[in-house]
Amino acid sequence: MPLSALLESLLFVADGPVPVSQFAVALEVTSRAIENTLEELEALYANTDRGLRIQRDKDRIQLTTAPQAAEAVEKFLGLESIQRLSRPAVETLSIIAYQQPATRPHIESIRGVNCDGVIKSLLSKGLIEEAGRTDGPGRPVLYGTTPVFLQHFGLSSLKELPPLDIDALLAAAKVGSQDSEPASAPLPSDAAEAAPAAQPVADSSDAASAFYPTSQRDSGTDPQPEPQPVNPTDSPQQTVSPAELASPAQPNTDH
Repeated sequence: MPLSALLESLLFVADGPVPVSQFAVALEVTSRAIENTLEELEALYANTDRGLRIQRDKDRIQLTTAPQAAEAVEKFLGLESIQRLSRPAVETLSIIAYQQPATRPHIESIRGVNCDGVIKSLLSKGLIEEAGRTDGPGRPVLYGTTPVFLQHFGLSSLKELPPLDIDALLAAAKVGSQDSEPASAPLPSDAAEAAPAAQPVADSSDAASAFYPTSQRDSGTDPQPEPQPVNPTDSPQQTVSPAELASPAQPNTDH
């Protein structure tokens, strides 16, 4: 039996991803021979209408179903009710996928929020796993993706991830921050039409209330304007009769 058929059989019975070296030991060939055979199987599955794919996760290999058969497989296994990932979970998973291995502080520095609960959820779903610890202070845990992550998104390997253009993302983030700033430009021309117009005074009492003290408005009498100073030079000259000069001065009863 050819090596490709033997390797395909081992991939079929394996219950998870297997290192290339383990296949080489089992088939008594070199790791290079296993790699060449895997490339043959990948080309066979890709160029024909086969329902199988070779999935690579680092140096581990697994036989999976083709992404095009996902709907039929989910229906057969009763997996239609699987909940979709939330937006925070997708964001966190994307950071880990593109920058793995990544620590929780590094992920939180990018997202700007606490990611402890999201990371625990991704761990429970098997989409990420602990990939060691750093040598820095506190030795934070490093996280990386798993073969379940590849299966969930229908990827054969991490190389199939869409290319990430950091410059374009930074430019988009800069534009978004500028759009969120309050505009300092003058109001548009139609804003003046929308503004409420000044209301005319309804009657004379309203007009009085704007110019006279409250005590005069509440007395019930017509408000009297305050006396204005008179310039003697502006007053017309009055003539006084001799009788008025001879009569005593009358007291002023207005005060």
